[in-house]
Formats: sequence, structure tokens, C-alpha cells
Amino acid sequence: MSPKTDTRKSAKSASGTGKAVKGFTDEERAAMKERAQELKADKADGESDVLAKIAGMPKPDRAMAERLHAIIKASAPALSPRTWYGMPAYAKDGNVVCFFQSAHKFKTRYATFGFSDKANLDEGTVWPVAFALKELTAAAEARIGALVKKAVS
Repeated sequence: MSPKTDTRKSAKSASGTGKAVKGFTDEERAAMKERAQELKADKADGESDVLAKIAGMPKPDRAMAERLHAIIKASAPALSPRTWYGMPAYAKDGNVVCFFQSAHKFKTRYATFGFSDKANLDEGTVWPVAFALKELTAAAEARIGALVKKAVS
């Protein structure tokens, strides 16, 4: 008897189209590397890490991130600042509750403020967990503050 011939296809041609499957973008790979470093690092002072990330952002995102940081600290002092995939994030009992993603980091047209599944935002069968941010108005700041309070309740 002869051994069976291996007929498995590579992941690149598994779609049957003959075209290469796109992988992660450079920005996504960089975020994953940052996350691996975060897991290895001693996080004694997450706030200084968050402030350093914010300081390194381009001006429009930096101003928004600074304001969000102040809103989150005032609305939910129990949340601990930390980085998460290289982004400013805020955790409760070690679990990320909310995060800010700059538009510049992933080359998108707007920044994002989002919540993880650890946030207490459940409302019926559908509820938003991420918000596009072009600018922070007083009304947007009030809404974010209320959402952060609800997320940690």
C-alpha cells in the first residue's frame, strides 16, 4: 500500500479563487505587538502609560483623548487607566470596560470610543457599543459621561 497523498490546500488558496487572502494590516499587526508587550509589562502605573499614549497622538485625536480621559476619571473614578492594544483604555477589576481609538492609529476618518462586553450597557436585545467621534461637544461629553457611569454600575 502506498501512503495517502496530502491533498490539503494552503490557506492562501482555500477560497478557490486563486487570489491571495489578505491578512492583517500593518496597523493591526502593530496593535497586536503592543498588546503582547502590555501583557508582559509590569502595569504598576497604567495612568502614566495612558497619558504617554495620549501625548503621542496627533493634535485632533490628542485633544479628544485628553478630554475623554478627564470625563472618564470624573464619571467613574473606580476605573483604572491602562493601555489596551496600544490604546487608552479603562478597566474595572482588571477587565477593560471602555477604550479610545484614535483615527490616526488605524487611518480612519473618525476616532472611536467603545465599550467591551464587560460594560453594563445591556438594553433589550440591541444596544450600541462603539461611537464615532469627530469632535466632542458639550452634549457628546454629557452623553459619554452618562454611558461610562452606566457601564460601571
